[in-house]
Amino acid sequence: MISAFFVVIFAFLAGMDGILDQFQFHQPLVAATLIGLANGHLTEGIILGGTLQMLALGWMNIGAAVAPDAALASAVSAYLVTGPAQVSVDTGMAIAIPLAVAGQVLTIGVRTLTVALAHIADKQAEKGSLRGVETVHWTALSLQGLRIAIPVIIVMAVGAGPVNDALNAIPDVITKGLAVAGGFIVVVGYAMVINMMATAELWPFFFLGFALSAVSELNLIAMGMIGLVLALIYLQLSPRFNGGSGKGGSGNGSNGGDPIDTILNNY
Repeated sequence: MISAFFVVIFAFLAGMDGILDQFQFHQPLVAATLIGLANGHLTEGIILGGTLQMLALGWMNIGAAVAPDAALASAVSAYLVTGPAQVSVDTGMAIAIPLAVAGQVLTIGVRTLTVALAHIADKQAEKGSLRGVETVHWTALSLQGLRIAIPVIIVMAVGAGPVNDALNAIPDVITKGLAVAGGFIVVVGYAMVINMMATAELWPFFFLGFALSAVSELNLIAMGMIGLVLALIYLQLSPRFNGGSGKGGSGNGSNGGDPIDTILNNY
């Protein structure tokens, strides 16, 4: 019962933060990890969340375009993987894609409802009621949280048996096809990350990581520590960051040629 309570709370926070975008509860890695922790299956939650995070790297809201909803996909699939249903991570990935599309429809619906709430907030502002405006804002934000929490509650209420029966009724060609499609999207996520770090200064570290990954005695914690140490060493030795006369520097002790940094350093 306690685990179910925390699952709903984490799902609610994921829905709210999908709009706030402040504490990153809606990110798959965070949402799936927290739900996995609540269900006592932290490892499965981290694995699913990390995989879905790479899948969701290319999902972003641009202008009026609403991206697939990573929060609903993460919350429901994480509960199915780490909860009583105990579906596989591959199955969780496969069902995450249609869940994200369903979440996209839900968030558009909720945002449409908040248009009416905005007019109510305007009327409260005309009355000079600060409390009224705050109440409307919290109401709109709570609707976004319920957008994720209610589907999770429905899945919890249905139970593990019917959920497994429904998943088993889906033809393999669909589930395997969605899993393959999700894998392609993950590759796109990796390509985006590589594209962001495609600089002459960072390529050596990129290939060094592949070489170190072949050392079987090094686990992920050791790899993370090595990466952190290399980053600190790079920041200390690179003229770009220590005020030297390397690339981008002016050769007179300025920090990368930035006049503001030069003034601050001289001051």
